[in-house]
Amino acid sequence: MQRKLASRLISVLIITAVMLAACSNSKDSSSPSASDAGGSPSAPATSDASASPTAAEEAKDPLGKYPEPVTVTMVLGARTPESKEVPAGLTPDQNGYLKKLKEMTNIEVKYDWTVPYEQFTQKFKLSIASGDLPDVMYVDQITFEQFKAQGVLGDLTQAYEDYASPTIKKWMAFDDGASINMMKSDDGKLLGLPSYSDANQSLQTVWIRADWLKNVGLEAPQTFEDLEKIADAFTHKDPDQDGKADTYGLALMKTLNFWGFDARGFFNMMGAYPYNFIKGTDGGLVAGEMLPETKNALAKLAEWYKNGLLDKEWAFKDENKVVEDMVAGKVGMSFGEWWYPNWPLNLVKDSEPKAEWINVPLPSYNGNPGKSLVPRARIGKILVVNKDFAHPEAAIKMANFYPEMTKKEYLDIATPAQGFVYEWYEPRISNPTEMETNYVQVNEALKANDDNYPFENGSGAMLYETAKKYAGGDAASWGLTFSRASEDGGWGVTRKVRDAGTFVRSGYAGPPTPTQVEKGASLLKLTDETFTKIIMGSASVDAFDKFAEDWKKLGGNDILKEVNDWYAKNPME
Repeated sequence: MQRKLASRLISVLIITAVMLAACSNSKDSSSPSASDAGGSPSAPATSDASASPTAAEEAKDPLGKYPEPVTVTMVLGARTPESKEVPAGLTPDQNGYLKKLKEMTNIEVKYDWTVPYEQFTQKFKLSIASGDLPDVMYVDQITFEQFKAQGVLGDLTQAYEDYASPTIKKWMAFDDGASINMMKSDDGKLLGLPSYSDANQSLQTVWIRADWLKNVGLEAPQTFEDLEKIADAFTHKDPDQDGKADTYGLALMKTLNFWGFDARGFFNMMGAYPYNFIKGTDGGLVAGEMLPETKNALAKLAEWYKNGLLDKEWAFKDENKVVEDMVAGKVGMSFGEWWYPNWPLNLVKDSEPKAEWINVPLPSYNGNPGKSLVPRARIGKILVVNKDFAHPEAAIKMANFYPEMTKKEYLDIATPAQGFVYEWYEPRISNPTEMETNYVQVNEALKANDDNYPFENGSGAMLYETAKKYAGGDAASWGLTFSRASEDGGWGVTRKVRDAGTFVRSGYAGPPTPTQVEKGASLLKLTDETFTKIIMGSASVDAFDKFAEDWKKLGGNDILKEVNDWYAKNPME
């Protein structure tokens, strides 16, 4: 939710602070004294047992204020803020969320370093190599497993039990504890707090410029052939009517499996599911990279590239460059998730107010409905602490803090204009039911015109006000409304696809396997390079067959065995 949700996740993921939609979560354990857990000291004991509770008996406050400041070191890959209202010159260490955290809990965050988000992975690898790790970290699953194996993670068991808020513990129960249980050591210690969300938020649809469709005389696509005609017309029939051959058919960035503007939806539409393990005909899991449907999809993408339906420079463009093309009116179609209207389609409308967008399910292919992949679990970043950190409960309090700031009473305070930049605050643990709850409640309130509706979430109340503004003609409210509340918008279409059951669920939801940790990066590089060469025409489609053989020999078969061993113990219904 979330813009750039997600390395990216997830996530996409990406979106405004008050909406909390495309982005985080937590749960588990037992309980000694506050001082043992690193919390605030309790009241002194007296000879009268009834006069004052002992430290062991004292209730722990999820947002209790330390009597003295507690410094927490972190590192940050700072995303570009979505909101244009963020004060000029504001830096991550000046974030309003950090100031409020200090005011509320006496936790003071100090960044060892901050870099632009795109540079974070490389910078963090250097920190890991040097052993220079901060107190609190927000890491991906592969890094979590590496840290777990290396023994660098602190035990969060007691801190979670004592200090996790009821809200966080409720969210951790969304999947019956499956995600948080993946964060435990072999002896049951909690080593991380996962941020996860409704897996349906990953569902792929197609975003298309409706004004361009009208200009080229076409309708919304029902079939792959329809979509191909649109891509061709958007390339060759001057959809923007400027008399120039300066547009192309489909947005695509250099990473084929990303959090946005990638090829996931295209593959899925054609029944292909690379980069995932899905249920095979024999009941076990198979690697989507290996299947003939993936080869067919690559052949079609190569054909589209040859015919100019893809940008000639797509393999060199990151998401920012693709967004620049969209905002500049060079492309009018992209596969993606529900959050696109909030970013970047809102920027397209800002640049070109007449631009209109529609959201449609994946078209059918060869008579079969297009079925998006939905992950079995949608885990984003994981909150961990350095084993040498003296205050693990401070990390739990930081996790409790962000949901607190999304409550209704803070919505007028925690705004981008006042220096609250949600993209810069970590850890963000999100409510996995928030998207659906807000959609249902906002639409109930709108239909009843009920300004006193008892919204469960403060973000729901804000979304209701935004949707009312949009209905009243406020164009600036389109992004939030169309992504989250409109029946024909992002989440509206997503939930229709969900309810119709036209999706495929991935089969593996465990942590990275030992071979994935060891060889996953090299196999991913092999996959990306081969697929890119095929699409660009520098390798024939038949290069796929040699790739499949190499992938298996270089570790793929071992990974398949490992994920199937896990699946045998954790089958899908």
